[in-house]
Amino acid sequence: MRLALGISYNGQAYDGWQSQPSGRTVQDHLESALERFATTRIASVCAGRTDAGVHGLMQVVHFDTDLEREDYSWVRGTNTFLPPDIAVQWARPVPGDFHARNSARARRYAYILLESPVRPSVEAGRVGWVFRPLDADAMRAAAAHLAGEHDFTSFRASSCQSPTPVKTLAPIRITRRGPYWRFEFEANAFLHHMIRNLMGSLITVGQGLKPPDWMRDVLAARSRDAASPTFSPDGLYFLGPVYEARWGLPSHAAAYDWLP
Repeated sequence: MRLALGISYNGQAYDGWQSQPSGRTVQDHLESALERFATTRIASVCAGRTDAGVHGLMQVVHFDTDLEREDYSWVRGTNTFLPPDIAVQWARPVPGDFHARNSARARRYAYILLESPVRPSVEAGRVGWVFRPLDADAMRAAAAHLAGEHDFTSFRASSCQSPTPVKTLAPIRITRRGPYWRFEFEANAFLHHMIRNLMGSLITVGQGLKPPDWMRDVLAARSRDAASPTFSPDGLYFLGPVYEARWGLPSHAAAYDWLP
């Protein structure tokens, strides 16, 4: 039987999603909890890897198992062995040709940014921070240059393993609620550090350090040196993959509504 799980996690304490020798990753903790519940080794495949410090509201994984349990048993049983900042949100049996990564048509992220003269306290690690005022119109004008299919080499980390820098990015949605900014990204796939690099350049424009059309020049340069430095991972949330309705999976987890 193939099973899919929806996972939410606060990424502050972890070295990202993907298993590492340190054992300090979300995948390491999830697979350890699954093994304790199922009493057998289970290897999971995820929809999208996240970096150290990045949070997940609906990471989706799949794995194959001979163990037959009710959906709620997988949720409650696995959560019993997980730390408090990682939780299984749901479990669903899926057809054998479902693949958490390859079946995803798109992936969605949000970046939550606090604009304040004082650094965050209770939100520390859960929001990015700027102390200079931001111009919404300038950032939206800059973001307009990024929508569509482009070579995003200028926003690609040197360690990126993607076979191609060409990705298709939907129009970036930028909204504000009090002192909090929300940037929403959706693409067929993302490069390593792509969103954090985009955020660095959008903030550069928002603070008036560069004009909006500078973003077009950065994109055309196809050089990481042309863009702004990589921004903090603190406010970055993986909202989840987008699947066809035929798979019967939830569109988002309850934790999704926590964001400003």
